Amino acid sequence: MQRVAIVDPTESTRESLRTLLLGVDFVWLEAECARYEYFPDVIQTSAPDLAVVALDGDKAKALAMVGQLSAENPKLPILTISHDHQALLTSLQKGAKYFLTHPVSLEDLLAALRRALGEAGGLEVTPAGTARPGGGCSVVAVLGSRGGVGTTTLAANLAATLAADPAHAVALIDLDLTLGDADIALEVTGGETISIADLARNIERLDMNFLRRAMARHEASRLAVLRHPLEIAEAGVVHEGHVERVLNLLKVSYTHLVVDLSKSLLPTDLMALRMADLILLVAQYELSSLRNVVRLVHGLNAEDGLGEKVRVVVNRQGADGVEEGISPKKAEEVIGKPVFWQVPYDPKAVVAARVAGHPLVTHAPKSRAQQSIAGLARVLYGKPAGPDPNKGSKGGWGFFGKR
Repeated sequence: MQRVAIVDPTESTRESLRTLLLGVDFVWLEAECARYEYFPDVIQTSAPDLAVVALDGDKAKALAMVGQLSAENPKLPILTISHDHQALLTSLQKGAKYFLTHPVSLEDLLAALRRALGEAGGLEVTPAGTARPGGGCSVVAVLGSRGGVGTTTLAANLAATLAADPAHAVALIDLDLTLGDADIALEVTGGETISIADLARNIERLDMNFLRRAMARHEASRLAVLRHPLEIAEAGVVHEGHVERVLNLLKVSYTHLVVDLSKSLLPTDLMALRMADLILLVAQYELSSLRNVVRLVHGLNAEDGLGEKVRVVVNRQGADGVEEGISPKKAEEVIGKPVFWQVPYDPKAVVAARVAGHPLVTHAPKSRAQQSIAGLARVLYGKPAGPDPNKGSKGGWGFFGKR
């Protein structure tokens, strides 16, 4: 927990800043001051990790005080806030290192705090993922080529596998707004039955405390889950702007986000795809699925930057009655893109885990499907996939194509 001291002679803006800071779970409001002339003494007494100075109460006094603070406390990061761009520029010349313009949004404040405290060496990564200075949060969007290919199963198990690493803090976001079932695939607790629709309705007062309360948890895997709207009628409440803000806030508290998308490519899905670092396009070796892969890849290529993020993942590889005699080589010729990964058909383990409401990583960690998903997680983040547990068997899996 990092300590912050603020000074602002204007009560209304000071109260607004205080409210924003109280919603940030990795800082503690150590001191607040209403007089510029007293603030240097407050700094000496409280020794905060960051000083926040609102300049607009009296710009001349504020700027002089910033210069004094910088001279007396050269290692103290100073963040200034103002409506006046010239005043902000002057504050940087006086020794401030960071600035924000009024009105201050929570996202902008979070970004500034992470940057200021991270560069000062005062913000550490914790197992709970409460803060991630410097490095960013990885966002993986999981998109199905059609219904029934196992998109949610893959998303939930990939997220839980990542969460099994104590160094990770992982959230699964169910963005299938009408028919999502991530909370069925995983038996979660908590979250006070708050869904993404509730966050959308309260978007203007959304802070880290509210967002944290909304996250349900699967205790065994340490995975956090943001539920889909509980009523179908609530799906229309969520717009792409809501998705952007929620994901940006979650990126502050988690090291990895896995987003389970709908099959409709709604504007909300497109926003998540734009914000993703990687897109896993889930398919099967059958004609309708591969045809849709071609259509989806073509559509995503039409938007700058999306096509290059796509990795094709074939699920249920080796399933009798599902595959239509289509080999990986033939599939790659059809879709014009390498098959990135194959997850073997392992119905006994997958069905049993789903019935139990647990991910494979806790319910059947040695199963073929889980070993494959663990390999996928490693390869996605630049680590060796590990030995193939199914080498020589019908249900083989592995890394097939280049990124």
